[in-house]
Amino acid sequence: MINLASDNVVGASRPVLEALLAANDGVAAPYGTDPFTAKATALLSEVFEREVQNFMVATGTGANALALAALTPPWGAVFCHAESHVMDDECGAPEMFTDGAKIVGVPGLNGKMTIDALEEQLARFGKGVVKSVQPSALSISQVTEAGTVYSLDEIRAFTALAKKHGLKTHLDGARFANAMLSLGCSAAEMTWKAGIDVVTFGASKNGCLACEAVIFFDPALAENFQYRRKRGGHTLSKGRLLGAQMIGYLENDHWIKNATHANAMAQKLANGLKQIAGARLPWSVDANEVFVVIPQAAQKALDEGEIRAAPWSSNCVPDGFKIGADEAFLRFVTSFATKADEIDMVLATLSGRRAAAE
Repeated sequence: MINLASDNVVGASRPVLEALLAANDGVAAPYGTDPFTAKATALLSEVFEREVQNFMVATGTGANALALAALTPPWGAVFCHAESHVMDDECGAPEMFTDGAKIVGVPGLNGKMTIDALEEQLARFGKGVVKSVQPSALSISQVTEAGTVYSLDEIRAFTALAKKHGLKTHLDGARFANAMLSLGCSAAEMTWKAGIDVVTFGASKNGCLACEAVIFFDPALAENFQYRRKRGGHTLSKGRLLGAQMIGYLENDHWIKNATHANAMAQKLANGLKQIAGARLPWSVDANEVFVVIPQAAQKALDEGEIRAAPWSSNCVPDGFKIGADEAFLRFVTSFATKADEIDMVLATLSGRRAAAE
């Protein structure tokens, strides 16, 4: 079976597993006070070109929810795209960890908010109005739920507007490396140099077993985070196993190599889909996610060929882009483990060449 429904379906990459095995030998201090965690923090500081406050957790949901809780009081509001992961796919965790802050969706096509739409939403929640939740934070998904990527200019524009209104800014970087490579920029340029205060630095989708880092660029914002993480049940007793994963992930540019391959496989798939009759891509393929509308008959061919993609739906497709009753809307996600011949098999199946060959 070929499974491209998500980049979560594959395991950890070899250097990460080897780093875990090395850390497993001997003993080390618990709860993140170990040398592996210290080295991981030093490596992350190199990646971001400044000293950072690093707090690792095992899940992206925990990382996002805890990060937003550090930026938002219970009476606050977090603004994000109306179909963002923190709004639609985390089972209310951000609301729970913030003790009840409101998540406010901002509309926008192609998975991206617009400045005008954000300004309209901010105007609905008056600063200092006691009956209203108070605007507190802005969360930007990078890569978005449509597989698109905000440009550096777009990020700067949003963070400037956020700061004008007194909001702190969060970057949900579940696919951080894929987005960064798509932009051809550095980690620093995509985050603190563009006005981001806190970033969820995703690693699990790109080679780690279970490891995400909440990165603070302002130590004051991280002052109580260690307690928040512990209270939320996300402080691992054997914290060195998170540190070891991050070391294996970052050393020798392993994370860059993994994301480079994943992005290249997505482009290969997208280029092939554009040549197949009846296949339509609603959005640009900026990173490692490919969304496509195909005839139902083509989806049946995928099913019969044991090729898995994720059924999808969205309200942020371009104006005029319609999905017929006889069509299927699918998401393919490539990873560091995706093979070129797997992409060839998908394309052959969709074009009917596989059946003809058999």
